[in-house]
Amino acid sequence: MASFNRVILVGNLTRDIEVRYVSNGGLAVTELGLAVNDRRKNQSGEWVDETTFVDVTLWGRTAEIASEYLSKGSSVLIEGRLKLDTWETDGQKRSKLRVVGEKMQMLGGREGGGGGSRGGSRPPQRQSQPQGGGGHNQGGSSDYDSYDDGSFGGPGSQGAADDDIPF
Repeated sequence: MASFNRVILVGNLTRDIEVRYVSNGGLAVTELGLAVNDRRKNQSGEWVDETTFVDVTLWGRTAEIASEYLSKGSSVLIEGRLKLDTWETDGQKRSKLRVVGEKMQMLGGREGGGGGSRGGSRPPQRQSQPQGGGGHNQGGSSDYDSYDDGSFGGPGSQGAADDDIPF
């Protein structure tokens, strides 16, 4: 049977980001704490807030960008996969489930987010889409921009003429 390991989380950082570099090759790595809030009604009909804390690991340029532009409280979307870490301490087996982030999208404005090690001096760059996907054509506009069914009277429209308007 096939399996699928994909996680998409939106939440706020629980602490400032510190980037480290792994000795072989100088690859950047950072560990994020992400608070994901969920709001639902309980059995008595009252709204209850529930927060789940998730550890996320980012690698490479994504880790460097996160440490440069994000700080505690910043809103972020993380897409990645689950990974189970296991180890032994004092003869006792331990395990921890974490997310290995493969994509990151900074959310929100500059007021609440940003301001990492450089103080947000440069605006964040948009995350590039993978080749051959992302729902955007090569001209830079989205598929929605180029869609024209003729009902709006725009260029190339076969829609209603001015005398067909009832007012």
